[in-house]
Amino acid sequence: KVSTEDPEMAFCTLANREDLNPEEGSIHHCLYQFTRNEKLTETNKLLCDVCTQRHCGPKNNIKSEKKYVYTNAKKQMLISLAPPILTLHLKRFQHAGFNLQKVNRHIKFPEVIDLAPFCTAKCKNVAEGNTKVLYSLYGVVEHSGTMRSGHYTAYVKTRTTNNHLSDLVLRGQSPQAVETEPVKGQWFHISDTHVQAVSASKVLSSQAYLLFYERLL
Repeated sequence: KVSTEDPEMAFCTLANREDLNPEEGSIHHCLYQFTRNEKLTETNKLLCDVCTQRHCGPKNNIKSEKKYVYTNAKKQMLISLAPPILTLHLKRFQHAGFNLQKVNRHIKFPEVIDLAPFCTAKCKNVAEGNTKVLYSLYGVVEHSGTMRSGHYTAYVKTRTTNNHLSDLVLRGQSPQAVETEPVKGQWFHISDTHVQAVSASKVLSSQAYLLFYERLL
């Protein structure tokens, strides 16, 4: 069952995903893979109530699970409501036999990211006609060490108040215009009580564990 007003729009996005061509090892590639269109076939077929009733009659007449009808289907996870604050949590562990092993690979992430290719065509809080949903990076959490021990540090950008963002959070107002530049400010690296000013390039080269973006309006 497609739970949408327009079944034809069920797998449509605000921006064309095919134009992305994301680089492997980037946050865009991670999002692309997470929101890809999946085919449910063979043992993953979907139980179809409509097909079952058509084949076996009313539900009350179904006495055996063997009479249920399963059908091929498509599944896709997309964003239906663009959040004011976008938090991306990277999975930095993998199974190595019976143990968990930390993934230390660097994942590229931008200062400004567009979520439009990962949003439904009828995203609820995007103004009509907008084909971009942009976010500006303002915080990064990094972990050094192993799965058993390590140290968390953070990168934070000091910046001016985003009044438009406040309107979205407090009143749910949809943006009418979209800025394309990252929010101006100074980056700082915070490790326990030690705070040091750093460049944006230093931040973008970190092995991010958590990424925090604020919506650009």
